[in-house]
Amino acid sequence: MQRDPNQWVMPNGNYASWRYSELNQITRENVGNLKPSWRVSTGVLRGHEGGPLVVGEVMYIHTPFPNRVFALDLNNPGRVLWRYEPTQDPSVIGVMCCDTVNRGPAYADGKIILSQADTTVVALDAKTGKEVWKVKNGDPAKGETATMAPMVFGDKVLIGISGGEFGIRGHVTAYNLADGKQVWRAYSVGSDEDIKFDPQKTMAMGQPVGANSSIKTWEGDQWKMGGGSTWGWFSYDPDLNLIYYGSGNPGTWNPVQRPGDNKWSMTIFARDANTGVAKWVYQMTPHDEWDYDGVNEMVLVDNLQVGSQRVAKALVHMDRNGFGYTLNRENGQLMVAQKFDPAVNWATHVDMETGRPQVVSQYSTRAQGEDNNTKNICPAALGTKDQQPSAWSPKANMLFVPTNHVCMDYEPFRVSYSAGQPFIGATLSMYPPQGSDNMGNFIAWNPGTGKIAWSKPERFSVWSGALATAGDIVFYGTLEGYLKAVDTKDGKELFSYRTPSGIIGNVNTFTHKGKQYVAVMSGVGGWAGIGMAAGLQGESEGLGAVGAYKSLSDYTQLGGVLTVFALPN
Repeated sequence: MQRDPNQWVMPNGNYASWRYSELNQITRENVGNLKPSWRVSTGVLRGHEGGPLVVGEVMYIHTPFPNRVFALDLNNPGRVLWRYEPTQDPSVIGVMCCDTVNRGPAYADGKIILSQADTTVVALDAKTGKEVWKVKNGDPAKGETATMAPMVFGDKVLIGISGGEFGIRGHVTAYNLADGKQVWRAYSVGSDEDIKFDPQKTMAMGQPVGANSSIKTWEGDQWKMGGGSTWGWFSYDPDLNLIYYGSGNPGTWNPVQRPGDNKWSMTIFARDANTGVAKWVYQMTPHDEWDYDGVNEMVLVDNLQVGSQRVAKALVHMDRNGFGYTLNRENGQLMVAQKFDPAVNWATHVDMETGRPQVVSQYSTRAQGEDNNTKNICPAALGTKDQQPSAWSPKANMLFVPTNHVCMDYEPFRVSYSAGQPFIGATLSMYPPQGSDNMGNFIAWNPGTGKIAWSKPERFSVWSGALATAGDIVFYGTLEGYLKAVDTKDGKELFSYRTPSGIIGNVNTFTHKGKQYVAVMSGVGGWAGIGMAAGLQGESEGLGAVGAYKSLSDYTQLGGVLTVFALPN
């Protein structure tokens, strides 16, 4: 079904996380004529991340907490075939770090799979909305929550966990699609058995990881509250039968309290889909001192030219830390690691032999020490790109990336662990880089050379997921609420339409009765919009984001609306 461009059956379009469509009715020549075709309000006023699924003649949309799901009839736009609203304890809202977002359901085998804020994973009958099975994936009393979209591969549902700011221990879990029974669970940190490593066969930078590769990089039992949450995206290569994803920050944000590399937080994992055993790993930010979660999508590209070498199976990852990586996804060989925003200053470069970033001591929050405010670190904790997914166009041979152009001051302080309580240990403030007045760019990135082909500035961070099409255009949304289309060749803006609220959702496209449509959810929120979404006003609230985006309310308001666009008949 993922190969049928008339539908949109996976959150990121296909197993490879391309967010690309072969549809070409809408082109660079006519996209300027796009008009809204129909709208639906969700009735929820928090951040609407993720995007619609289209299966046959039904569209499925979702909301942030309370995580409603609607099945919409494309033959009668706006008509609700069924709706599902789970009963959840509202106290879970208090342990969601960065708004009550949800990145959407998955579809497979006649089922809609939803991961709720309270970590309940539920399978619904796609035709009726009735529950088929449900299972608890975590414990909100410990700070474990869920924001990510599940992924189905074969007969299994894969789901991760949120809560790195509460000292949880991240994991991914595979459940049977048929009945919800657990098949395997792999932690990010801990013993070899827990993290499903084979000390001799699991590789890192071409070498076996060896025994206890995680535990020996933590002091004492710190790994038990080690973070490494898994709230981003999954990709899957069915030929290799490998799943790819990234882990998040170590707990706490105060690096002085956790000496060592803190493996395997901030890591790309390649795991066997059947057993969960890791084939290879690559840690991008050892001993993270800046909250540069590594959870962003892994884009699987075939036959990529990297220098003089053609890589049959490549993996491209644009990390929060500001470096764009290209690896051989068969063995984890590092091939490219380059900055995708010139403002990035916390490291000079990545050593291609060791894979380690070369940290600049001036911007090391550990080197400056506890209760000292390290200033002008770029990027800020929300990264040069957060979870908002990029789009790969095999036609343009280019990756189109929504980015943040934001720096920060970061002051670590001593914090103690208490289950279910914030385990952060840092005060942050965020702002544009010196000499800049824009906080975002939408860029074209060449993953073979590690260079920016073009860059289009935006007033605020580009917090929406991109969509590239065979019409030689790429779509994205802005925090002010504009849906935009630009030319893949040079980034020239071809279309702009203001939706009812800021866009942090992911654009998709589909056809109905032979006509191409483009759909996006608007509803400002997420980390960048947490001040508006949660009514926060303190400069350092929202983990530093409130002060940075305080002018956002001058440009948009809260909302929760699906808008579907089409060319006039």
